[in-house]
Amino acid sequence: MPRTKTENRPATSAASLSGLLRQYFGYGSFRPLQEEIIRDSLAGRDVFALLPTGGGKSLCYQLPALARGGLTVVVSPLISLMKDQVDALTAAGVPATFLNSTLEPAEERRRVQGLREGRYRLLYAAPERIMMPGFFDALAGWNPAMLAVDEAHCVSEWGHDFRPEYRQLRELRTRFPALPLMALTATATERVRADIVQQLALRDPRCYVASFNRPNLSYRVLPKSTPYAQVLAFIRARPNESGIIYCHSRKTTGDLAARLGADGVPASPYHAGLDAPVRAANQEAFLRDDIRVVCATIAFGMGINKPNVRYVIHHDLPKNVEGYYQETGRAGRDGLPAECLLLFSSADAVKLRRFIEEKPDPQERQVAEEQLRHIQEYAVSAACRRAHLLGYFGEQQAAGNCGGCDNCLDVRTACDCTVEAQKFLSCILRIRQATPSFGASVSHIAAVLCGKNTKLIRQWEHNAVSTYGIGKELGHDNWEAVGRELVRLGLLTQGTDKFAALALTPEGEAVLRERRSVMLALPPQAPPETESARRPKAGEITCDEALFEALRVLRRRIAAERDVPPYIIFSDVALREMARSYPADEAAFARIPGVGRLKLAEFARAFLEEIAAFLADNPRLDFPGRTMLKPTPAAAAAKLNGSSTQTLELVRKGMPVAEIAKTRGFAVSTIYSHIEAALRAGVAVDIDRLLPPSLQACIADVFDNLPATHGMKEIEAQLRGRADYGQIRLWLAARAAAARE
Repeated sequence: MPRTKTENRPATSAASLSGLLRQYFGYGSFRPLQEEIIRDSLAGRDVFALLPTGGGKSLCYQLPALARGGLTVVVSPLISLMKDQVDALTAAGVPATFLNSTLEPAEERRRVQGLREGRYRLLYAAPERIMMPGFFDALAGWNPAMLAVDEAHCVSEWGHDFRPEYRQLRELRTRFPALPLMALTATATERVRADIVQQLALRDPRCYVASFNRPNLSYRVLPKSTPYAQVLAFIRARPNESGIIYCHSRKTTGDLAARLGADGVPASPYHAGLDAPVRAANQEAFLRDDIRVVCATIAFGMGINKPNVRYVIHHDLPKNVEGYYQETGRAGRDGLPAECLLLFSSADAVKLRRFIEEKPDPQERQVAEEQLRHIQEYAVSAACRRAHLLGYFGEQQAAGNCGGCDNCLDVRTACDCTVEAQKFLSCILRIRQATPSFGASVSHIAAVLCGKNTKLIRQWEHNAVSTYGIGKELGHDNWEAVGRELVRLGLLTQGTDKFAALALTPEGEAVLRERRSVMLALPPQAPPETESARRPKAGEITCDEALFEALRVLRRRIAAERDVPPYIIFSDVALREMARSYPADEAAFARIPGVGRLKLAEFARAFLEEIAAFLADNPRLDFPGRTMLKPTPAAAAAKLNGSSTQTLELVRKGMPVAEIAKTRGFAVSTIYSHIEAALRAGVAVDIDRLLPPSLQACIADVFDNLPATHGMKEIEAQLRGRADYGQIRLWLAARAAAARE
């Protein structure tokens, strides 16, 4: 029978919103600004929300969809993101669907029928689908209650990822003027924010701009010397973690992925030149943890909802700060520590300038040059990188050490580099005297000082200048670092043309002429390999790492059975909290962040068994600030329902399980489940009166000799009828109870 449409409801109370948050998403509190955004939306206001990646944008329209009823339509730019979001919502018990080109006609008709019948609270669709003829008429019959435009920066020509089809979304406001409209993004300057409001015709919107700061991300820039070796060393130092490597060219992504694969790192390329099925397969393999690394162009990422990306490496210099911020933002979406490494070379900047010179529009060239200048300034800066990023977006970082970037963590000791500075400055003058029309870059000066035999040096006969080869002892990378520091100190200027030509400033000429001393603070040359393990980081959750790995294996097995990515089951945060607090029963398990009502019912038993089995062979560890999630005696008694209590009374009287089942009119398996519930709640039960010690020893022997990834079916099969399912579960519960004592 068709389900009737749910009428729109008024905004709910704070208690109701908190209840929905706990019930469906498993969280006890909102993140900054979420509740305010949700309340304004429920009150019928238009809202503009800028929240950083990982700041919980999706919840801002998902929770109102549950609180108000009707259908919330979400404009989403990528097909992969739609499926990802819908999978996660379905796993949490939220009725959601998507419409896109991947659906077979029969499946699409089924979903449309469900929309007509009011079976869904959320619908995800791309802007192209929404603007198709007939869509607005169909939507009008689906009881729409709210419109949400995700990745709203795509609507602005001033943004870094402008998409013309987003401009047409203004028609949503014309066709559905009474519906509240929400625009959300993670990356937008003040100019882009104003353009979004104008282009989407938001009416007197409430604007929320959260901090751009991502405390759990650490930022590091290294001179790009031997990029593959640098990348490989970085990845090998993080053997169990997932990461993204961004490259400029499609060829580089393919070459890099192939070399990593040959060196034992599961990696795949991703770029627009690959066939769509190949791209989709590579992305899916990454989401499911079948590969650890994706080597990608900027075509990869906007739709990636994978929360446990632990690092992002920029193999090449990004085009602008906005893109860099958004790409690094794909790391650590779960709030756990993540690392962002940029390999910087002035040669990359030269390549980008050449591309900029090819742009036919003078205004486009000007904007691109300005953007490139900003990202270069970030790369060569000796100041706090976090403060630099925040300042770009108009936010001021609190003074002091940020504790999360190389310039703050690696205290550079300034040393007397007067001789090195004089050599570098002098080399520029000698080349200018020999070839006045030649504009020398930092990299070229470094090559001359090192005495390299490059084509450019031979062509311009710079191997004949007096400074050729006078700095062989320092090395090319170090000379580049000297050059960048001289630019930063104002002793040199760097041109904005495609050659990035260097020139001495009056201060630089004075240093050379008057032999003034020069103090330089040079950056380190090696990538951090084990640095992350030595220093506590923002967002870090210390836990039993061995148990965490065991839980990851279990999560992956369950995810494979359900054909979803592992993080759909539980996030790394949830697993770390489990491995930190060792929950012993469902009441304790329900207090783990991310455990909503449906996930508690579906997954608690499997994870509690895994934890109990682990503790049977391993001692608990203690962690600073850890609170054990175990029930008090009062909580244990309160947790048992009346039926379980009656069964327990008969057990204590010494009545056999089969007789209890007959007396109470239940199946034997139900009686075992009552006793199991009592054990997991912390109630004392004499297990020897229910399971003969010989049978317990038999179960223990099978259990201990199975691999760590075993399940109940494997135990039962190995026992060959000597114990049934209920007895095995009872033994596991008793073992877990003994481990807790």
